[in-house]
Amino acid sequence: MSANFPSLRRHYRDGAVAARDGIAVSFFIPHDHSIVAQACWRALQTYVRALPPQSLSWYGSDDGDVLELDEDGWEVIRKRMVDRPSRLAWHVELSDLPGGTGGYQFEYHSNRIQQPLCVGSSTAMSFSFPTEFLLEQGPHQIRALVLELARDLPFHFGYASFALVPPDGSWCAGKWQVLDEYFARYLGLDLSSTDSLGSVIGLHALGAHWLTFLGPPLLDRMGGTEALRQALPFPEVSLLPMEQERLLVTLSEWPQAIDIETEPVPPQYRALACFLKPFMYEPGADAGIGNYLDRWRRRLCP
Repeated sequence: MSANFPSLRRHYRDGAVAARDGIAVSFFIPHDHSIVAQACWRALQTYVRALPPQSLSWYGSDDGDVLELDEDGWEVIRKRMVDRPSRLAWHVELSDLPGGTGGYQFEYHSNRIQQPLCVGSSTAMSFSFPTEFLLEQGPHQIRALVLELARDLPFHFGYASFALVPPDGSWCAGKWQVLDEYFARYLGLDLSSTDSLGSVIGLHALGAHWLTFLGPPLLDRMGGTEALRQALPFPEVSLLPMEQERLLVTLSEWPQAIDIETEPVPPQYRALACFLKPFMYEPGADAGIGNYLDRWRRRLCP
């Protein structure tokens, strides 16, 4: 595949960018903050080291303001992610622009699991890159970086994909006509919404992506690595076993927008989507926008 990606933008009514194309990387972890905080902090440090200087310059404060991410701000973020063990929820949002979205963005959301009321993922984190960063670095370098981000995370599901990325995962603002147009044309496009999904995904999947990460107990329920190997007999697909009984499925050399006006849906994408279908997250009837996005997540295997 050639490196040919569309330039995608969704705007607010005042013309400001509400979402833009990029690479979205998300992980969903069935453990609360006290167990995963250190590993998630290390993943954030790996992300920052890989970025151009000052790519993350702003953070959301506890009172809702957006503040400059200087040395003092980084200490605030460190304490918020690594300390504060008595809280019920932890939220960190970092971006390159005060209101997003220039393409670099980080989110961390963790809610304390209170068994048996809550079962499943309580921690979700995401990293995003502008498409230009992918083109500069190349797919092999980005895949290696994503693999390094995932290395210590006890995820049950994760992915990396060409995506339309909004600030703070919010899809309520902006022109809906633009989303409908993108939906109709680019079947490889992910719609990032880490915060809203992290507390409800349970132990389910979210569909097929360029890089799809599977871990326990989800991978076990699917039949393990051998079941994936049988379901994906395509030369473009690679399966990489990871420590702690986790697996990385790579569907193609590059992420794919899958512009159906110019190319068919790659069969390996459809095959993985159909394999994952019985394990997909299903929102409730009152999920609102969640149902809209869920229909999109099932586009490759309705």
